[in-house]
Amino acid sequence: MRAWLLDDFAGLNALRLADSHPRPTPAHGEVLVRVRFAALNPADRFLAENLYPARPRLPHILGRDGMGVVESVGEGVTAFKPGDRVAVLRGEAGVSKPGTFAEFVVVPQESLAPAPSGWSDREIAAAPLVYVTAYQALNQWGPLEDMTVLITGVSGGVGIAALQLARTYGHKVIGTTRGLAKRQRLTELGVELLLDPADDDFRAKVKEFTAKRGVDLVVDNIAGPLFNVVLDTLAYAGRVSVVGMLAGFVPDFNTARLLFKRTRIGGVLVTDYAAEESQRVWKEIVRRLNAADQRPIVDSVFPFEELRGAFDKLAAGPFGKVLLGVHT
Repeated sequence: MRAWLLDDFAGLNALRLADSHPRPTPAHGEVLVRVRFAALNPADRFLAENLYPARPRLPHILGRDGMGVVESVGEGVTAFKPGDRVAVLRGEAGVSKPGTFAEFVVVPQESLAPAPSGWSDREIAAAPLVYVTAYQALNQWGPLEDMTVLITGVSGGVGIAALQLARTYGHKVIGTTRGLAKRQRLTELGVELLLDPADDDFRAKVKEFTAKRGVDLVVDNIAGPLFNVVLDTLAYAGRVSVVGMLAGFVPDFNTARLLFKRTRIGGVLVTDYAAEESQRVWKEIVRRLNAADQRPIVDSVFPFEELRGAFDKLAAGPFGKVLLGVHT
């Protein structure tokens, strides 16, 4: 089978396209999926750059989620049969096990979900990891209703997922994106205040929007210098769910900033969900999106041979998910 192989933890330049990599065989409880679309995630790049706490055997196949069709099943598999359309949920695919940047991938049956009715193949591929991540970011602090949520990098994969899910809870959403060129589409999706992270009046505009109260929850995909700015916008007992660090490390972070507002900061890690919990969360996500007549948003689909170009698009700041077309 064709597969993108990572030969060294030296970055994406260590990827090579192999035309005759051995096709995997499903063991007991496993399913062989013929991949149609694979989704790109920043964590793929981090793993390739040796910045992720996983050391899979090389050569490794990246790609953590996507969708496809069941090709065959191993012994003991009762939930799926050949021909079923499935979503690849979070698990070890693309982390410690070979992932979805290949024509075929083997996945435990508990890490697969039936394709949601009425969703296109591309919509399914765009959803699993980012929406489960966004769900955890919104809910890890317990039930919080009628919040004001600030989402940094709101036009990215997790950003749009968090925006759509936040709106299903009735939350008001403030978003950040570079240049504001995506304003109209983000406003249509429900962002009520859109800010450029370089805006000198960032804090004042959030203060005015929240009637001086501040933000209840920040879903932070960016980190970098903006992190200290968004901390200043928090209400008393405000929370920060840390998803990513696309802008790099936070400079000059002073822990005293947390004291007087009782600010709480917590990392988001979808692998903390056991398989059963991931399945429950996925069903709730699909239910909420369907009830709101919303679907995952795909920015672009790249041919299988153009994986590096797809990663360039991801780094440039897409509107929604970047996908790799495998069997299209």
